[in-house]
Formats: sequence, C-alpha cells, structure tokens
Amino acid sequence: MPRLAFAQSFWDGYDTLEKPIRAGVRKAMAKFQAMSVAELNADKGLHLESVENARDPRMRTIRITDFWRGVVLAPDDGSDTFLLVNVLPHDDAYTWAAKRLYSQNSATRALEVRNAVALDELTPLYETAARTAPRLLFTDVSDGTLRELGIDDQVLRAARSLVDKAQLEAFATLLPEDQLEVLQYLAEGFSPDEVYRDVVAVRRPADAPAEPVEDLATVIANTSARIRLVTGPQELEEILEKPFAAWRVFLHPSQRRVAYRASYGGPVQVTGGPGTGKTVAALHRVKHLLGRSEDSRILLTTYTNALAAGLRDMLGLLLDDDEELLARVDVTTVDSFAHGVVRAGSTGTPPKPLGDREQRQLWEKVVKQLALPFSAQFLAQEYRHVVLGQNLRDLDAYLGASRRGRGTGLGPARRREVWRAVERFEQFLRDRGETTHLRVCARAAGLLADRPAPYTHVVVDEAQDLHPAQWRVLRAAVAPGPDDLFITGDPHQRIYDSRVSLGSLGITTAGRSFRLRVNYRSTEEILAWSARLLAPVDIEALDGEGSDSLAGYRSLLHGHRPQARGYSSRQEETEALVEWVRTLLDKGLAPHEIGVCARFNLSLDAAEEKLKAAGVPVLRVKGQVTQGAEGVRLATMHAMKGLEFRAVCVLGVAEGSVPFTREITPREVDAPQHDADLLRERCLLFVACTRARETLNVSWSGTASPFLAQVS
Repeated sequence: MPRLAFAQSFWDGYDTLEKPIRAGVRKAMAKFQAMSVAELNADKGLHLESVENARDPRMRTIRITDFWRGVVLAPDDGSDTFLLVNVLPHDDAYTWAAKRLYSQNSATRALEVRNAVALDELTPLYETAARTAPRLLFTDVSDGTLRELGIDDQVLRAARSLVDKAQLEAFATLLPEDQLEVLQYLAEGFSPDEVYRDVVAVRRPADAPAEPVEDLATVIANTSARIRLVTGPQELEEILEKPFAAWRVFLHPSQRRVAYRASYGGPVQVTGGPGTGKTVAALHRVKHLLGRSEDSRILLTTYTNALAAGLRDMLGLLLDDDEELLARVDVTTVDSFAHGVVRAGSTGTPPKPLGDREQRQLWEKVVKQLALPFSAQFLAQEYRHVVLGQNLRDLDAYLGASRRGRGTGLGPARRREVWRAVERFEQFLRDRGETTHLRVCARAAGLLADRPAPYTHVVVDEAQDLHPAQWRVLRAAVAPGPDDLFITGDPHQRIYDSRVSLGSLGITTAGRSFRLRVNYRSTEEILAWSARLLAPVDIEALDGEGSDSLAGYRSLLHGHRPQARGYSSRQEETEALVEWVRTLLDKGLAPHEIGVCARFNLSLDAAEEKLKAAGVPVLRVKGQVTQGAEGVRLATMHAMKGLEFRAVCVLGVAEGSVPFTREITPREVDAPQHDADLLRERCLLFVACTRARETLNVSWSGTASPFLAQVS
C-alpha cells in the first residue's frame, strides 16, 4: 500500500482552492491511500501519468477533477512513499511539474525543490552582466564554504553571477529553500559560522548519515518541517478538513532546537518578527516540559484574554486534548493570575481594578484638587513608568529613584509635589474600594515572595507588552533555576507603553537568547512593506538591553504587493472597502478569512453598516473570536493582536488618527515620552498590517498618515 506525504508547497496553495476542488483532492487522496502500488500504477480513475520532458523523471500527475491535476513526486527506488507537491489547473500542472527538480540538500539532508529550467535560462544573462561589475555579492565567500553550507553546482553558478541583494531576490522563487536562506543570510552580512549555526545545523537531523542517501522515504523523513506523512485514513480526513489548524502547531527546524532542548540553565528569551513561530515554539516547549516530569506544573501566560484563549485552543490541539496533561497547565493572562493570588490571600472582597479611562479621570481630579503644575497625562505616565515600574513605596524611595527615559527634569521640590499627587490618587482608590491591575500585580508579587513558588515552569508569550510589575509576579511564580522561564516576544510589536530591564528584575537570559528570522505566515511583499513602517526608528530589545533589528527577517512566500490608497471622504473609503470584500468573496475566500481593522470603533461601525447593507456577513471581534462563526472579522488595531487572515484591510490610516493625536505627549512637555508614544502608534500599525497572510489593503480619507511616507 502506498504511503502518502504532503509537501508544504501543497498546503500553501490548498487554502486558496475553491470548495469543489478541495472535495476532489479529498476524494482522490482517499482513493490513493486505499490502493496498492501496483493498483495505483494501473488505475484509470486517478490517471497516474508521467510528465513529458520533465527535468525530474519522478514527476507524475493524478486526476483531481476534469480540469485540475495533482502533481506527485513518485519513488524510483522501490519504496512506496509518494509526495503530493501541488494542485493546479490541468495545463499549469504539467508546465509546473516539467520545470521542477527535487534533490537532497547535501548539508541539511532535506528534500528541496528548484525551478531548474528557469535557473538555466536566467543564470547566463546575469553572468554576462557580472563580467563588468566592480564587485560581486559573494566575492568574500569561497566555493568550498558555500558547498559546506549546502550550495550545489547549479545554485553555485547562479550565486556567482549576482551583483547585489536585489538580484538575489530576483532568483528567490527559483532556488531551493535551504540554499536560498543560506545565500540570504550571507547577503545580510552574517558570517558562514553564523549561517551554519542558524540555518544548516537547526535543519540537519541529529542522526543524519555521514553521506547523503537517495532513498526518497528517508529524505522525506529528514524534511519533517515541510513535509507531513499521513499514516491513516482518519488522519488524512482530519488534516484535509482543517489544514491550517493542523499546521499551526507544527514545528519548523529553526524552532525545534529551541523548543526541545533537553534543559536550559535559567531563563530563555526567544525573539522574532511576526509569523516566525514564537508562539508555536512556546507551545512545544510546554509539551516538552510536561514530558520531563509527571508532577510538574506549568503557567502558560500572555497579555490579553483573547491571546490566552488562543493559546488554550492551540495547546489542546498540540496535546490531542489529553485532559491529564492539560490539567497540569494553567493558561491565563498575567493579570488574571495575579488577581487569583490576591483573592486567595485576602479576607473579604479584594478591590476592583479600574480601566485606563477611569484612572485618567481620577488623575484629572487630583490635578484639579491640588492645583498642580502637571497634566493628568504626565502624572499617569510618571506613576506607571517610575513609581510602579520600580515598585516605589514611599517618598524617600521616589526622591532617590532613577527617572531614565523621562524627559521632564524633576528636582526634589517637584518630586515632592508628584508624590503628593500619587498619595492623593491612591487615597481616592482606597475610598472607592478600587485599585489598578498593576497594583494588584505588585500585591501578588509580595504575597508570592512569602510562600513556595506555585509553578515548576513559566512560559510567557507576547512578552514585549508586559510591565515590570507583571514581570515581578512571574519571577515570583517560579523558583529561580534551570528551565524556570521561557520567554517569547517581539519588541517591534510593542503596542502598550511598557519599559523593562529584565536583568534588574532577576531575569537574566545572557547566553540563552535566540532569534527566529523566517516568517512562515505572510508573503515577503507584505513583510517588506510593513517593515518599512519601522525603518526610521530604533527598537529597544525585549530585555531592555540594546536595540533589536529585523535584519535577516524574511518570508519564504511570495505574492502581490500591498495596496495603499487615499479617498476624498470616509464614505468613499468605506464604499471602496465593500467592493474590495466583494471581490475577495467572488475569488473564493470565505468571509472569516477576511479581516478589517481600524484605529477606532467609529470607523468599524460605518464599515459594519455598509457591509451588512451589501449582504456581507460580519462579526465584531471584542476579545475571543467565536470559533466556527461565519462573517468578515471587524476589529480595532489593538484587538488584531494574535489574529491572522488571508486578507486584511486597514482602514482610516490618516493624519490625526494614526498616530492618534490625543495619545501623543507634546514634544515640548516630554521629548522622550513623545518619541515613545509615536513609536507605540507606529508599532500598532505594523502589527495591524502583518496580520495579513496573502493580501494587504491600506486606506485613508483626507491626508495620509505620516507613517506611510516611508512605504509609498
């Protein structure tokens, strides 16, 4: 009986197929799996056919529908493993298959594919131009070094013809994935040793033989990151019914070594841009830690309730809903965990936390009562960043505290005035029987310090938005030692104004920091466009030490360039949105695969009204998304965090809205805070845009946001 495997290239296109074609795939694959190899070769229903003039003689096609064919790599070594690599219209399938060549990478041992015909046609053209170039892209890297990194003869010839990174990108869709990534890293300035460590070593199986093998089944097994072998009819039906869910928790090589390392000597930090699989790595780390001990307890935590709900669902998928294992993992937000600690340690009803708006109203009341020379916004920020950030308990502590990052100088007299405001604010809270979430965290950290730590391990996702008060809770939730904290995050996605130095809180990740650089979700065009939003600014590293960079960050997928367009009025912009959504639906996208976001709910209200009037189902995202509910998703930019869609429209990216003028501290009041506010808004737009997997549309009415100047 033949064994069936699915390549990642198949999954990349499967979501875009119309429903009748997907049904044809399921029917054909089920029939395929039920046959013997002899029956398969003789069967007239599947029409397993060779491809004329194919560069790879193992190429076959099978019938999906009258007009669609599946492209299959067949074994020529007597084994029984077949690989489904693509599904295309009839003529396109034969053309695609004829040009592709599959081979084993000599360094990573993985199966990889190239457009061999196009490479042969394009390389001589570049070689001609290279003869007069003053310098070539890989002049400083020897042939021997390139071969040690897995570059074969055909790719080596192409690489030697390249003058700059732009030419390398022109070859990107033609080259084998592992070899392309090696060349891209070298082009970005990484040393051969770094490339071997970050690309080759993480993809090469630990038990790889000394020499490459030709057995297709073994090569497929070595490529488990991009190929999934199906073991039975039930698994086949499950992954074809929910392919995206099945792959969301699938680990890629660049993540596996981080997630499944036997043990770390202390806290671990994993960073990376959107779509690099940080969350997936965190989930697999939970699975690994659960398997090490039968009595360990794990806290899996994040910033918002919606993100926590998503983690809970994905962990259930990864652990096959094993109730015994899931019972040993608490999945919740840091604030919810802190509230639980305080409730358990309090007599009576603990104070209720106030929201940001109510806190600002109290600060305005403080300013008015005390006739202070400070704005409510300044005092709220001073309280958040300095008082709560350093857990200051009295005036003496505040008088001696560092105010690094705060632009308004305060002498002793002014600090006393600020402290009077802090005391009045906290008195208001006590009188009302209320508190703040960060005050709850401070209280929880104090309670945990006096008792044994409740968890064996703590795994943190979306760590970039956590405040020092929240970090103190997490530090107290697990005893310092091996495998205590596993932290993932991306400082480029910091959408709340939190500043932290992990080292000052007893969380040191020196020697245990890893960066993921390959995006497995969005196209390179969307990523490059979105990254330019952040190009003018410097991003502080996750741990507060130095800066972070998107250098080397790239996608392996390609598609259309994002569209950005302005309109004369909001009504015209909203009407254009409706037409955009209709076009996508006509192309076969399901409503839930389309996301629409804006800075304000007011813009979403207008969009919802127009879409409903056009007969388009919609669903507002306010917290956790209702699974299975149909409708175009509408969400604020903040609520888009943790979500992803095949197509995203970002509405209202206009001057005054993005950045939101009211949220920006005037430069003359506090220059560093002004810059921090602008950066937060810039990161928010970056997050919104990088929720798109295939299609991104950005629009505005009136004058465009100044942030778009860098991407036009």
